[in-house]
Amino acid sequence: MDRPVPRPAEPADVPEILRLVRELADYERSLPEVVATRELVHDLLFGTNTPSGVPAAHCHVIDADSPGRLAGMALWFLNASTWLGRHGIYLEDLYVSPQHRGRGYGRALMATLAAICVERGYGRLEWWVLDWNTPAIGFYRTLGSVPMDQWTVQRISGAALADLAATQPQQST
Repeated sequence: MDRPVPRPAEPADVPEILRLVRELADYERSLPEVVATRELVHDLLFGTNTPSGVPAAHCHVIDADSPGRLAGMALWFLNASTWLGRHGIYLEDLYVSPQHRGRGYGRALMATLAAICVERGYGRLEWWVLDWNTPAIGFYRTLGSVPMDQWTVQRISGAALADLAATQPQQST
C-alpha cells in the first residue's frame, strides 16, 4: 500500500469537499444544519469574495482510487493565542469516508497540519470532537492529543447573533 499523500485542495475539488462535509454532518446527526453551497465553500477556501482576496480557510485532501473522488479532507484556518503570541491551526473538519478508513489517511492529514505548524512556527493544532464520538477520540489519543476538560465551548448564532449585533455601540462622528 502506498503511503497516502495529502495535497492542498483546488477549486475543482469543491463539489467533493461539500460531499464530504455532508457525509460528516450526517455521521454527526446534523445534516439538516448544513446550508453550505458549492459557491459558499469555494469562496471560503479560495477567497474570491473576501475584502483582502485571501482565503478565510484552507483544506487539504486525499484523493480516492477513483478519478475526481476524494477519500478525505482536513479543513482548517488560523487562530491565535495571546498566551503564546503566535498563530495556531484550528481544525474545523477532519473526515475520511468510511470505505477509506484504516489506510492511514486521517493520520496523514493530521501529520500534514502538524508539519505546517512546525514549519511556520505556529504554537498549536486544536479542534473539537463530539464527546460521544469514541472512535475519533481514540484515534486522536494515538496522535498524542490531550482533552481540554476545563474549557466549555460557547456559541452565539442565528437570532441571538443578530440581536447582539444590533446592540453594537455606534461611533460618534
